[in-house]
Amino acid sequence: MKRSGTPCPDPAAFITANLPISPVPSIPEILLHTAGPASGLWRLAGRREADAPPYWAYPWAGGVVLARHLLDRPEIVAGRRVLDLGAGSGLVAIAAAKAGAAMVTAVDVDANAIAAIGLNATINDVTISAVAADILDTPPPEATDLIVVGDLFYDPSLALRVMPFLRLCRASRIEVLVGDPERAYLPDRELKRISTQEVADFGEAASGGAVQAGVFSLS
Repeated sequence: MKRSGTPCPDPAAFITANLPISPVPSIPEILLHTAGPASGLWRLAGRREADAPPYWAYPWAGGVVLARHLLDRPEIVAGRRVLDLGAGSGLVAIAAAKAGAAMVTAVDVDANAIAAIGLNATINDVTISAVAADILDTPPPEATDLIVVGDLFYDPSLALRVMPFLRLCRASRIEVLVGDPERAYLPDRELKRISTQEVADFGEAASGGAVQAGVFSLS
């Protein structure tokens, strides 16, 4: 745990000072502030059980494959209003903006992720509206044509909340795209695979760093 009385650093200042800017593996067009061994990320993320894990500080395969998919097929998002759910670093949101989306909103529950999204949007010269919120128990978002979901099926309790929300969005005629390396709680029976690609994954760094990840649609 953090020492009593130790103030939490300003997230944007900490990220700028400690997370170097580097191109995303498999996506050299996008630069992100990414944590490394010397980042001291625990000083920002905290060590209490209630503190959100700093998933936003690393590129994960589901986000990487989905971002690559959008950049390679800009017609998917061109002129559309896109919402990135569980946006983390903002990687998929940035890809959507670069591919020509009319409006991009990135939503995450972690305030540190929101700070990272703002910084990452700036270094990639795109405009993204970053919102700190849990929207899984709310009605489908208005003024949204497409929801993109990168790597949100790593936890069973989260998966159980994500899917009902996505079903409601699809019923409201919002298109849904999911990027995932087929983690344990991906509801693949409800999804249609669109493409598969080998991409880098932070979680597999010890075994070579690449996994087969897919892009799926919710029908």
